[in-house]
Amino acid sequence: MARILDEAAVRAVLRMDELIEAIEQALIAFSAGRVEQPVRQIVKSHDGFFGTMPAGGPGIGLGAKLVTFYPDNAGLGLHTHDALIALFRPETGEPLAVMDGRLITEMRTAAASAVATRALAKADAQVLAILGTGVQARAHVEALRLVRPFREIRIWGRTTANAERCAAEVGAVAVASAGHEIPLEQSLAAYLQALAANWISAGVRLIPLGQTDGQRVTAFLEPVVAEAARRALAATLDDAGSAVFRADIAAMRHETQYTRLFRS
Repeated sequence: MARILDEAAVRAVLRMDELIEAIEQALIAFSAGRVEQPVRQIVKSHDGFFGTMPAGGPGIGLGAKLVTFYPDNAGLGLHTHDALIALFRPETGEPLAVMDGRLITEMRTAAASAVATRALAKADAQVLAILGTGVQARAHVEALRLVRPFREIRIWGRTTANAERCAAEVGAVAVASAGHEIPLEQSLAAYLQALAANWISAGVRLIPLGQTDGQRVTAFLEPVVAEAARRALAATLDDAGSAVFRADIAAMRHETQYTRLFRS
């Protein structure tokens, strides 16, 4: 008979330090082609979304995650994400366990970031910046502290109150945009401008362009960036569609390209 584990039971046994190591091994197995993991299927329901994510592989196991995302739940005092994870015996298909997946999702996401941080971040990195004040902000602080000895943690939030409350909970400093009352649209535009400047800088080294030409391109893109920020503020999940997921894939591929390290 399958075991039923609620969130309290999961919380009692799931440790972030052990999860980080397990996630690292899972990512290695996936990269080596030992895991079959179809693209998630999404169904729109009322004002939310329902997703299914099966996966399995030899020596890995067999299971599926069922997750819902209802953004308006935040105004009702409810979790925006809820999930169940079902595990089966790979050899026979017998159900082994049904676990509450909300906490697992929260911790797994942060653990994956910790794996990436441990592999990619500078060994002497001392400052951590967290953009946002929700559940993932807290989980990421917990996870990332285990892989880097940060001297300072900075929290950005849409409001000063949110940033200060989150900072107090995790022992951080509420600074950056929220701390200085910088409006969200200007904060977003500044972030996008920095992103564009980074790409232009890479282009200057690759093509190559002169620094003056790079500055001209940056100046030309300023109104484009401002318009993108304005549109992003009004965008919904439907507007983004699969773009966010694809952007993550593109970013990960970019980070692993040998030739992205431009040498002079």
